[in-house]
Amino acid sequence: MIQPLAYIHPQAKIADNVVIEPFVTIHKDVEIGEGTWIGSNSVIMDGARIGKNCRIFPGAVVSAPPQDLKYKGEPSTVTVGDNTVIRECVTLNRGTALDKNTTTIGSNCLLMAYVHVAHDCVIGDNVIVANSVQLAGHINVYDFAFIGGGSLVHQFVEIGAHCMISGGSLVRKDVPPYTKAGREPVSYIGINSVGLRRRGFTNEKIAEIQEIYRVIFLKKYNITKALDIIEAEFNPTIERDEIINFVQNSQRGIMKGFGNS
Repeated sequence: MIQPLAYIHPQAKIADNVVIEPFVTIHKDVEIGEGTWIGSNSVIMDGARIGKNCRIFPGAVVSAPPQDLKYKGEPSTVTVGDNTVIRECVTLNRGTALDKNTTTIGSNCLLMAYVHVAHDCVIGDNVIVANSVQLAGHINVYDFAFIGGGSLVHQFVEIGAHCMISGGSLVRKDVPPYTKAGREPVSYIGINSVGLRRRGFTNEKIAEIQEIYRVIFLKKYNITKALDIIEAEFNPTIERDEIINFVQNSQRGIMKGFGNS
C-alpha cells in the first residue's frame, strides 16, 4: 500500500506488501524488502538496502551521506536486516570508500528514538540501542549487545556480544563480551548475568565467564599476564576463546576494572 502523497523514485525497488505512509520520500537507489512499513515523513536516501518486515517510524532518515569531510560523494550503502525496528528520528549514515563502503544494521534489532549511527558502523543481530545513543564512525557492536540511553560511543570502539552498557555512559574504550559497563570513566561492573540467563546460558557457564573476568579485572594483573593465566588455568571453550581473542585484538584497549587507573 503506497499513499499518493508519498514520493517514490520510479527506479526504487519496492517489494510486495510494503506499506508507505503519506509524505515519505524514497530516492532512486533504494531497495525495500516485503512486508516493511515506512512511517510518515521518513526519508530513505540513495544506497538504502532495507530487509523484510522492518518498521521505520516517522522522521527517520536512512542512508544519508556521512558527516565525514573525507567523503567525496562515492556510491555507498546502508544495509538493514530483517525484522529490525527503527524508531522516530533515527539517522543512519552510509559508509565511505576509505573503510567498509557500507554501514550495516543486523536483523531483529531495535534502534530507539533519536539514535545516530555514523558511517562504516557494523551492528550485529538482536542488538538494542536505547534512546539518543550516538555512535561515531567505524564502531562494531556485536550480537545481543544493549547500549543504554544517552550513551556516547567514540569512533573505532568495539562493543562485544551480550554486553550491557549503562545509560549515559561515555564509551572511549572497547567493552569485552558478556560484561556490564558503567560509571565514569566507563569501567567493568560485572558480567551481564541476567541477559545471559535469558538467552539460555547455564549457571556453570556464567560462573566460568565470571571467573575469567575476575582474573582480567580484579586481580591487578596486567593484560598480558592475565591472558597467560586464563590460557593456562581455564579449559578451552567458545566463551573463553572469544574473550581472549577480543582482548588480544583490541586496538583502543579495553575498559578498566572499577577503581583501576
